[in-house]
Amino acid sequence: MMRMTRLALAMAALALSNPAALAQSDKTGVEKLYVLNCGEGTAGDISRWTPGLNEGKAMDFVDTCYLIKHAKGWFLWDTGIADAVAAMPNGLVPADPKAVTWRRPKTLAAQLEQLGIKPDDVKAMAVSHTHPDHTGNVELFPQSLLYVQKAEYDWPGANNTPRFKPSHPAELLTGDKDVFGDGSVTILSTPGHTPGHQSLLVKLPKTGAVVLSGDAVHFRDNWDNRRVPSMNVDKDQSTASMQKIADTLAKEKAQLWINHDKAQRDTQKMAPEFYD
Repeated sequence: MMRMTRLALAMAALALSNPAALAQSDKTGVEKLYVLNCGEGTAGDISRWTPGLNEGKAMDFVDTCYLIKHAKGWFLWDTGIADAVAAMPNGLVPADPKAVTWRRPKTLAAQLEQLGIKPDDVKAMAVSHTHPDHTGNVELFPQSLLYVQKAEYDWPGANNTPRFKPSHPAELLTGDKDVFGDGSVTILSTPGHTPGHQSLLVKLPKTGAVVLSGDAVHFRDNWDNRRVPSMNVDKDQSTASMQKIADTLAKEKAQLWINHDKAQRDTQKMAPEFYD
């Protein structure tokens, strides 16, 4: 026992005398970001996203999730359309033909498996908001800590049902959140599309800073013209949130990655490739 104690003390002293070893044990920051295909769809009429324009014009959408490898563990942003949709031959067809018909070419579970990741490996997650194209697979990760704005969590669902299982571990936010405490992954409160909508700032060592939009904006033309979709819960909040994102982009010299923008997504590296 004495010999083991001396050995432990000697190893501790060696670590303290070696700054590199100490830094290795105290690693921080984002290491990788994977872009995941979480759905593809077609909207029958995009005028609801562009009030006064594009009546009757159809448009292809994508639905994107992002898996982040941080030195302290795996973090998932958004969970996309439910994996069960992959088994539907005609996709998830909405009652309203103007809305989006969603398909699931690849399940989230299969994409994680390809990366060698089990759902239990994802210790923390967040969703931009509680529309079903972003929360479809939350319960694949029943033990993962969910970061969500309190305003979103408390927002009644259909027939006043809760938006998440009460048993799901959650941290309710009332503003921005530095997820790992090192500034590398920051949840940004961006309400307007829904009461507690949020976006995500990620700082990558080589790629630089990226803001993941959620649905603060749906596609590039809406961003460039600061258009607010008619289904948003608050127009003024939506406009203010877009300005907050613009200010963040300028401050951090960041790129804006727009969740549903197919043209942009088609230029990006998809998992198993990654950004570092």
